[in-house]
Amino acid sequence: MNDVPLSTYDSTRARFRLLAAVTYLALVLLWCAVAYAQDPGANSASSSETRVIHVLGFQNAPNNSSGRLSIDGDDLQFQKGTDAPVRIKISSIRDFSVGEIDKQVGGVPMKVGKAAVPFGGGRAVSLFSHKRYETLRMEYSDSSGGLHGAVFQLNKGEAFTVALAAKGVHQIKPAETKAQASPSGRHEK
Repeated sequence: MNDVPLSTYDSTRARFRLLAAVTYLALVLLWCAVAYAQDPGANSASSSETRVIHVLGFQNAPNNSSGRLSIDGDDLQFQKGTDAPVRIKISSIRDFSVGEIDKQVGGVPMKVGKAAVPFGGGRAVSLFSHKRYETLRMEYSDSSGGLHGAVFQLNKGEAFTVALAAKGVHQIKPAETKAQASPSGRHEK
């Protein structure tokens, strides 16, 4: 016969229910964070207009602001919400390059969900809470000839850079930047 006291059986059953509830909560939070992180309008934007985050450098545009980057005739414009757009001539853009960054998404709900997953499972959640973005970096001249640089963050796979290249703007490829950074010959003493 089984000599396990009834109170031990009840506490084990309560621990199992608590573990199941915490796991369920963590999965729900993970699902919410992933659903929140995805941008359903990312693929609906045309190739000459896209949602971006202006990181820094575009004249008279606030840093770290969300808005729309678009090509309007011969102008490149950034518009934050209903504010007046900031414009530069496409012909003033010397060159641009595209990079890639990886950011953790989900914010506070994701952090709470990772903390709630038992037995160190939050590390596994971190594997799925990252999103890749592209960075658009450009050099341009203002009306008085001053050289400026700007950085924008785009969703991965946006075709906006194709529209810039179609307008005749020179694109710096990653191989070109590596070749420019390292000298071709050796320095001898």
